[in-house]
Amino acid sequence: MSFLQFLTLTGVAVFAASGALAAGRRSLDPIGVMVLAIVTATGGGTLRDVLMDRHPVFWISDPSTIGVSVVAAAVTWLWVRRFPPPDKALQYADALGLAFFSIAGTRIAEVAGLSPFICVIMGALTGCAGGLIRDVLVAEVPLIFRQSELYVTACLAGIGVYLALGALAVPPEVASMTGIVAIALIRIVSIRWRITLPVLQIPPRPDA
Repeated sequence: MSFLQFLTLTGVAVFAASGALAAGRRSLDPIGVMVLAIVTATGGGTLRDVLMDRHPVFWISDPSTIGVSVVAAAVTWLWVRRFPPPDKALQYADALGLAFFSIAGTRIAEVAGLSPFICVIMGALTGCAGGLIRDVLVAEVPLIFRQSELYVTACLAGIGVYLALGALAVPPEVASMTGIVAIALIRIVSIRWRITLPVLQIPPRPDA
């Protein structure tokens, strides 16, 4: 297994678990849990591959990703039935999936010879799109759009760390793991202490 495949499969497993947790909050049946887990785990990478014109998309060229999604969803299903998860379990699982997928997406774009700017965009899409689709399917405002803790900011910061270390000739595996830790740490710290960015608020217009 290559290091890039390891990043991808780990991201798939964690995002599938977050999809299963979201399905559990909506009391979906086992089929609904599996579908939401698979869509969450493959959505970001599919969008990236379509935009980069990579054919076949990653889960078709490597069907083991679907198997990993199913196993992760099943394990999550069995676990939460016996041990109810904490309230923020979904957010923490999403943070880990965001970290692994963002760096994996960035590396894939980098290997394809794209510019650093496009690599950042592809990494962010890979990390954020699956969670966005998950939240839309369960009729929730996506985390990326909520007045919430740092999300895209964490993603961009970690990708920036990875690219900066790569420019300094740090080995790719070390740069990747450092970027992953940076994304996960920023996201988890922001969840724990509710660190947010300023929001745009337009006050209501007073009656004339």
